[in-house]
Amino acid sequence: MQTLPAIRSFVFQYPKTIALVTLTGVGLFSVKKWMAGGVCRSRARLDGKTVLITGGNTGIGKETAVDLANRGARVILACRDMDRANRAAEEVRKRSGNGNVIVKKLDLASLQSVRELAKDVLASEERLDVLINNAGVMSCPKWQTEDGFEMQFGVNHLGHFLLTNCLLDLLKKSTPSRVVNVSSLAHEKGEIYFDDLNQDKDYNPWRSYRQSKLANVLFSRELAKQLQGTGVTTYSLHPGVIQTELGRHFWPKIPLWKRIVYKPLMFLIKTPKEGAQTTIHCAVEESLQNESGLYYSDCAPKTAAPQGLDDEAAKKLWDLSASMVGLA
Repeated sequence: MQTLPAIRSFVFQYPKTIALVTLTGVGLFSVKKWMAGGVCRSRARLDGKTVLITGGNTGIGKETAVDLANRGARVILACRDMDRANRAAEEVRKRSGNGNVIVKKLDLASLQSVRELAKDVLASEERLDVLINNAGVMSCPKWQTEDGFEMQFGVNHLGHFLLTNCLLDLLKKSTPSRVVNVSSLAHEKGEIYFDDLNQDKDYNPWRSYRQSKLANVLFSRELAKQLQGTGVTTYSLHPGVIQTELGRHFWPKIPLWKRIVYKPLMFLIKTPKEGAQTTIHCAVEESLQNESGLYYSDCAPKTAAPQGLDDEAAKKLWDLSASMVGLA
């Protein structure tokens, strides 16, 4: 019973301290809420529809899967690690109450794996209403894919480029349908190195990542042109800065003192659920049905960087990508 008088005494003795702490707390939570960004407000149902999400076993991919499963969709998680994918699928089923969540093998660093998944989907699925190209790798060492491509360009762009093209007939059959490409704000500093797409001359992990994310934006733009009038629409987006496994290649390289300084700021970074909102918005928002090829951030259209609006570069990238992956 002595607690209340003690609290009152402290408040009267240190009113400025109390006010400062309160304002600081309110300020931090206000900034946190602002950093969380937009929220998908659509209540659209997806009963009877099928969604395929690459990399749906973790991060924003898994949160996207939970949301779309909640809406009644049949959800396919296309992942490289089948053990983790199966565990994620079980979690999605439990959280959504939807048992229609399945797993299929996909290694985006292997064109053969991409083709095998596409063949499987075409043979087993009657429809595909939404394709979400979500999986990615960021700032990794100078690795190569199975086919000899630089890893970030190969996984983030070429793998999804081939997968999308292989599934286009099914997407057209299921119209109105959508292709959602998860890009990044990093595209704003990106450049397509047409004379060195694999960055063999001078590899830099961040430069390569920015190139791959710009490629996502340009791919969406050119794909929209090629699909005009088909009923298949495309979208690219920036999900925000998020606490996910995507930073596993660069975070350990940061000096310890910087990690200690940055750690408290992690409070302000988006959670995977918050980061998934723009992906979900592009996948379900009814008002976007007649829009295609645009770029989104915080559940709203945003003008891409000038190099992301270059139609000539988009077409050139398409033609080179088609040649690299062996499309006619």
